[in-house]
Amino acid sequence: MAQTKIAAVMRAGVYSPNHIGNDATIMNTVAEQLRKRGCEVRIYTEEQFAAGNATEDVVINMCRERRSTELLQQMEDSGCLVINSGYGIENCIRERQARILLGSGIPYPQSIIVDTDEAVARRLEKMDMRQCWIKRGDFHAQHAEDVCYVRTPAEAQDVLQEYFLRGFRRAVISRHLPGRLVKFYGVAGTNFFHWFRPFEEEPRGLKSVLAAGSDADTRQAEKAVDANLRTLCSRAANELNLVVYGGECIEASDGTLTIIDFNDWPSFSACRQDAATNIAKAVIAAARQKR
Repeated sequence: MAQTKIAAVMRAGVYSPNHIGNDATIMNTVAEQLRKRGCEVRIYTEEQFAAGNATEDVVINMCRERRSTELLQQMEDSGCLVINSGYGIENCIRERQARILLGSGIPYPQSIIVDTDEAVARRLEKMDMRQCWIKRGDFHAQHAEDVCYVRTPAEAQDVLQEYFLRGFRRAVISRHLPGRLVKFYGVAGTNFFHWFRPFEEEPRGLKSVLAAGSDADTRQAEKAVDANLRTLCSRAANELNLVVYGGECIEASDGTLTIIDFNDWPSFSACRQDAATNIAKAVIAAARQKR
Protein backbone atom coordinates (compact mmCIF):
# COMPACT_ATOMS: atom_id res chain seq x y z
CA MET A 1 0.00 0.00 0.00
CA ALA A 2 3.05 2.29 -0.13
CA GLN A 3 1.78 3.85 -3.33
CA THR A 4 -1.61 4.75 -1.86
CA LYS A 5 -1.90 8.51 -1.45
CA ILE A 6 -4.63 9.72 0.86
CA ALA A 7 -6.05 13.17 1.57
CA ALA A 8 -7.20 13.49 5.18
CA VAL A 9 -9.51 16.47 5.60
CA MET A 10 -10.13 18.08 8.99
CA ARG A 11 -13.51 19.47 10.02
CA ALA A 12 -13.93 23.24 9.96
CA GLY A 13 -13.90 24.51 13.53
CA VAL A 14 -17.33 26.08 13.28
CA TYR A 15 -18.84 22.60 12.94
CA SER A 16 -17.03 21.23 16.00
CA PRO A 17 -18.87 22.95 18.87
CA ASN A 18 -16.93 22.06 22.05
CA HIS A 19 -15.00 19.36 20.16
CA ILE A 20 -12.38 21.12 18.01
CA GLY A 21 -9.45 19.42 19.75
CA ASN A 22 -11.09 15.98 19.84
CA ASP A 23 -12.09 16.14 16.17
CA ALA A 24 -8.55 17.08 15.14
CA THR A 25 -7.06 14.32 17.28
CA ILE A 26 -9.09 11.47 15.79
CA MET A 27 -8.17 12.46 12.24
CA ASN A 28 -4.49 12.80 13.14
CA THR A 29 -4.60 9.42 14.89
CA VAL A 30 -6.18 7.75 11.84
CA ALA A 31 -3.56 9.37 9.60
CA GLU A 32 -0.83 7.98 11.87
CA GLN A 33 -2.32 4.48 11.64
CA LEU A 34 -2.49 4.70 7.85
CA ARG A 35 1.14 5.84 7.62
CA LYS A 36 2.19 2.88 9.77
CA ARG A 37 0.53 0.69 7.15
CA GLY A 38 2.55 2.22 4.31
CA CYS A 39 0.17 4.91 3.05
CA GLU A 40 1.16 8.45 2.21
CA VAL A 41 -1.25 10.78 4.00
CA ARG A 42 -1.51 14.52 3.62
CA ILE A 43 -3.59 16.56 6.05
CA TYR A 44 -5.80 19.36 4.73
CA THR A 45 -7.98 21.86 6.49
CA GLU A 46 -11.54 21.89 5.24
CA GLU A 47 -10.88 25.35 3.80
CA GLN A 48 -7.90 24.05 1.82
CA PHE A 49 -9.91 21.11 0.54
CA ALA A 50 -12.86 23.28 -0.49
CA ALA A 51 -10.43 25.48 -2.43
CA GLY A 52 -9.54 22.43 -4.55
CA ASN A 53 -6.05 21.78 -3.17
CA ALA A 54 -6.41 18.01 -2.75
CA THR A 55 -5.49 15.84 -5.74
CA GLU A 56 -5.37 12.39 -4.10
CA ASP A 57 -7.68 9.61 -5.33
CA VAL A 58 -8.54 8.53 -1.78
CA VAL A 59 -10.14 11.04 0.57
CA ILE A 60 -10.99 10.50 4.21
CA ASN A 61 -12.79 13.41 5.73
CA MET A 62 -14.80 15.05 8.48
CA CYS A 63 -16.23 17.72 6.18
CA ARG A 64 -19.43 19.68 6.82
CA GLU A 65 -19.28 22.80 4.61
CA ARG A 66 -21.64 22.83 1.62
CA ARG A 67 -18.81 23.45 -0.84
CA SER A 68 -16.78 20.60 0.67
CA THR A 69 -19.72 18.22 0.52
CA GLU A 70 -20.40 19.10 -3.11
CA LEU A 71 -16.74 18.57 -3.98
CA LEU A 72 -16.70 15.19 -2.22
CA GLN A 73 -19.73 14.13 -4.24
CA GLN A 74 -18.07 15.22 -7.48
CA MET A 75 -14.90 13.31 -6.62
CA GLU A 76 -16.88 10.20 -5.71
CA ASP A 77 -18.85 10.40 -8.95
CA SER A 78 -15.59 10.64 -10.89
CA GLY A 79 -14.27 7.43 -9.33
CA CYS A 80 -12.40 8.53 -6.21
CA LEU A 81 -12.75 6.63 -2.94
CA VAL A 82 -14.39 8.96 -0.42
CA ILE A 83 -14.96 8.04 3.25
CA ASN A 84 -17.39 9.23 4.46
CA SER A 85 -19.30 9.78 1.23
CA GLY A 86 -20.39 13.35 0.56
CA TYR A 87 -23.86 11.92 0.04
CA GLY A 88 -23.74 10.30 3.46
CA ILE A 89 -22.64 13.55 5.06
CA GLU A 90 -25.58 15.29 3.40
CA ASN A 91 -27.91 12.56 4.68
CA CYS A 92 -26.96 13.50 8.25
CA ILE A 93 -28.55 16.93 7.95
CA ARG A 94 -31.41 16.65 10.46
CA GLU A 95 -34.33 16.88 8.06
CA ARG A 96 -32.90 14.36 5.61
CA GLN A 97 -31.85 12.05 8.43
CA ALA A 98 -35.33 12.05 9.98
CA ARG A 99 -36.98 11.35 6.63
CA ILE A 100 -34.55 8.54 5.76
CA LEU A 101 -34.67 6.75 9.12
CA LEU A 102 -38.44 7.05 9.51
CA GLY A 103 -38.97 6.05 5.88
CA SER A 104 -36.74 3.00 6.33
CA GLY A 105 -38.66 1.76 9.35
CA ILE A 106 -35.71 2.32 11.67
CA PRO A 107 -36.83 3.19 15.23
CA TYR A 108 -36.76 6.98 15.50
CA PRO A 109 -38.88 9.36 17.63
CA GLN A 110 -42.20 10.64 16.30
CA SER A 111 -41.23 13.85 14.51
CA ILE A 112 -42.61 16.70 12.46
CA ILE A 113 -40.64 18.77 9.97
CA VAL A 114 -41.66 22.41 9.87
CA ASP A 115 -40.76 25.80 8.48
CA THR A 116 -39.38 28.00 11.22
CA ASP A 117 -42.03 30.68 10.60
CA GLU A 118 -44.90 28.22 11.22
CA ALA A 119 -47.27 28.33 14.17
CA VAL A 120 -46.78 24.91 15.78
CA ALA A 121 -47.97 25.22 19.39
CA ARG A 122 -51.53 24.09 18.70
CA ARG A 123 -50.35 21.24 16.48
CA LEU A 124 -48.05 19.98 19.24
CA GLU A 125 -50.87 20.24 21.76
CA LYS A 126 -53.10 18.07 19.55
CA MET A 127 -50.31 15.53 19.24
CA ASP A 128 -49.82 15.61 23.02
CA MET A 129 -46.16 16.28 22.21
CA ARG A 130 -45.18 18.56 25.05
CA GLN A 131 -41.62 17.60 25.93
CA CYS A 132 -39.66 17.55 22.71
CA TRP A 133 -36.40 18.34 20.99
CA ILE A 134 -36.07 20.98 18.31
CA LYS A 135 -33.16 20.68 15.89
CA ARG A 136 -32.02 22.86 13.06
CA GLY A 137 -33.22 20.97 10.00
CA ASP A 138 -31.65 22.70 7.04
CA PHE A 139 -27.96 22.15 7.76
CA HIS A 140 -25.42 20.71 10.19
CA ALA A 141 -25.32 22.09 13.73
CA GLN A 142 -22.79 24.84 14.38
CA HIS A 143 -23.70 25.78 17.96
CA ALA A 144 -25.03 23.92 20.98
CA GLU A 145 -28.20 26.01 20.67
CA ASP A 146 -28.94 24.41 17.29
CA VAL A 147 -30.45 21.54 19.31
CA CYS A 148 -32.88 22.56 22.06
CA TYR A 149 -34.96 20.66 24.62
CA VAL A 150 -38.35 22.22 25.42
CA ARG A 151 -41.00 21.35 28.00
CA THR A 152 -44.12 22.94 26.52
CA PRO A 153 -45.57 23.75 23.07
CA ALA A 154 -45.33 27.46 23.93
CA GLU A 155 -41.61 27.08 24.63
CA ALA A 156 -41.27 25.17 21.35
CA GLN A 157 -42.86 28.08 19.50
CA ASP A 158 -40.39 30.50 21.11
CA VAL A 159 -37.41 28.38 20.06
CA LEU A 160 -38.75 28.09 16.53
CA GLN A 161 -39.11 31.88 16.35
CA GLU A 162 -35.51 32.23 17.50
CA TYR A 163 -34.40 29.82 14.77
CA PHE A 164 -36.29 31.91 12.22
CA LEU A 165 -34.56 35.08 13.40
CA ARG A 166 -31.20 33.30 13.16
CA GLY A 167 -31.92 32.53 9.50
CA PHE A 168 -32.75 28.83 9.78
CA ARG A 169 -35.44 27.84 7.29
CA ARG A 170 -36.43 24.40 8.58
CA ALA A 171 -36.54 22.52 11.86
CA VAL A 172 -37.22 18.99 13.07
CA ILE A 173 -39.34 18.65 16.20
CA SER A 174 -39.10 15.21 17.83
CA ARG A 175 -40.93 13.74 20.77
CA HIS A 176 -38.83 13.38 23.92
CA LEU A 177 -38.44 9.72 24.85
CA PRO A 178 -37.99 8.61 28.47
CA GLY A 179 -35.30 6.06 29.14
CA ARG A 180 -31.56 5.63 29.45
CA LEU A 181 -29.23 7.39 27.04
CA VAL A 182 -26.81 5.17 25.15
CA LYS A 183 -23.91 6.54 23.11
CA PHE A 184 -22.42 4.44 20.33
CA TYR A 185 -19.56 4.46 17.82
CA GLY A 186 -19.00 2.19 14.84
CA VAL A 187 -17.00 1.55 11.68
CA ALA A 188 -18.89 -0.31 8.95
CA GLY A 189 -17.15 -3.36 7.50
CA THR A 190 -15.20 -4.04 10.71
CA ASN A 191 -15.95 -5.68 14.06
CA PHE A 192 -15.46 -2.38 15.84
CA PHE A 193 -18.50 -1.19 17.79
CA HIS A 194 -18.35 0.65 21.11
CA TRP A 195 -21.24 1.76 23.29
CA PHE A 196 -21.89 2.90 26.83
CA ARG A 197 -24.46 4.64 29.02
CA PRO A 198 -22.89 8.02 29.87
CA PHE A 199 -25.20 8.94 32.74
CA GLU A 200 -24.82 5.76 34.78
CA GLU A 201 -23.13 6.20 38.15
CA GLU A 202 -20.18 4.52 36.47
CA PRO A 203 -20.65 4.86 32.68
CA ARG A 204 -20.61 1.35 31.30
CA GLY A 205 -21.42 -0.94 28.42
CA LEU A 206 -20.98 -4.60 27.62
CA LYS A 207 -17.19 -4.66 28.01
CA SER A 208 -17.26 -3.18 31.50
CA VAL A 209 -20.07 -5.52 32.60
CA LEU A 210 -18.14 -8.57 31.43
CA ALA A 211 -14.90 -7.30 32.97
CA ALA A 212 -16.62 -6.71 36.31
CA GLY A 213 -17.74 -10.32 36.55
CA SER A 214 -21.43 -9.42 36.85
CA ASP A 215 -24.10 -12.03 37.47
CA ALA A 216 -25.37 -14.21 34.62
CA ASP A 217 -28.67 -12.34 34.17
CA THR A 218 -26.89 -8.99 33.86
CA ARG A 219 -24.40 -10.38 31.38
CA GLN A 220 -27.17 -11.92 29.29
CA ALA A 221 -29.19 -8.68 29.29
CA GLU A 222 -26.17 -6.63 28.22
CA LYS A 223 -25.33 -9.09 25.46
CA ALA A 224 -28.88 -8.69 24.15
CA VAL A 225 -28.54 -4.90 24.17
CA ASP A 226 -25.20 -5.21 22.38
CA ALA A 227 -26.59 -7.47 19.66
CA ASN A 228 -29.71 -5.35 19.10
CA LEU A 229 -27.77 -2.10 19.07
CA ARG A 230 -25.19 -3.40 16.59
CA THR A 231 -27.96 -4.53 14.23
CA LEU A 232 -29.89 -1.28 14.54
CA CYS A 233 -26.85 0.94 13.96
CA SER A 234 -25.62 -1.17 11.06
CA ARG A 235 -29.00 -0.74 9.37
CA ALA A 236 -28.99 3.00 9.99
CA ALA A 237 -25.41 3.44 8.73
CA ASN A 238 -26.30 1.54 5.57
CA GLU A 239 -29.41 3.65 4.94
CA LEU A 240 -27.50 6.88 5.55
CA ASN A 241 -24.50 5.73 3.46
CA LEU A 242 -21.89 6.05 6.23
CA VAL A 243 -18.77 4.04 7.04
CA VAL A 244 -17.52 5.98 10.08
CA TYR A 245 -20.32 6.91 12.46
CA GLY A 246 -21.55 7.51 15.98
CA GLY A 247 -24.63 8.75 17.73
CA GLU A 248 -27.11 8.28 20.52
CA CYS A 249 -30.16 6.20 21.22
CA ILE A 250 -32.68 5.80 24.02
CA GLU A 251 -33.09 2.50 25.82
CA ALA A 252 -36.66 2.24 27.10
CA SER A 253 -37.60 0.40 30.30
CA ASP A 254 -38.69 -2.62 28.22
CA GLY A 255 -35.33 -2.71 26.42
CA THR A 256 -36.57 -1.12 23.18
CA LEU A 257 -33.87 0.92 21.42
CA THR A 258 -34.64 4.09 19.45
CA ILE A 259 -32.04 6.15 17.59
CA ILE A 260 -32.27 9.85 18.41
CA ASP A 261 -29.12 11.04 16.65
CA PHE A 262 -26.72 9.66 14.05
CA ASN A 263 -23.51 11.46 13.10
CA ASP A 264 -20.93 11.18 10.35
CA TRP A 265 -17.42 10.72 11.76
CA PRO A 266 -17.63 11.70 15.45
CA SER A 267 -14.59 12.40 17.63
CA PHE A 268 -14.48 8.90 19.20
CA SER A 269 -13.13 10.46 22.40
CA ALA A 270 -14.20 7.43 24.47
CA CYS A 271 -12.43 4.87 22.28
CA ARG A 272 -10.10 6.81 20.00
CA GLN A 273 -7.16 4.44 19.52
CA ASP A 274 -9.27 1.36 18.84
CA ALA A 275 -11.50 3.35 16.49
CA ALA A 276 -8.54 4.83 14.59
CA THR A 277 -7.01 1.39 14.04
CA ASN A 278 -10.27 0.04 12.62
CA ILE A 279 -10.93 3.11 10.49
CA ALA A 280 -7.48 2.69 8.95
CA LYS A 281 -8.20 -0.99 8.26
CA ALA A 282 -11.53 -0.09 6.65
CA VAL A 283 -9.90 2.56 4.43
CA ILE A 284 -7.17 0.19 3.25
CA ALA A 285 -9.66 -2.60 2.56
CA ALA A 286 -11.86 -0.22 0.58
CA ALA A 287 -8.85 1.09 -1.39
CA ARG A 288 -7.82 -2.44 -2.32
CA GLN A 289 -11.34 -3.30 -3.38
CA LYS A 290 -11.54 -0.09 -5.43
CA ARG A 291 -8.54 -1.22 -7.45
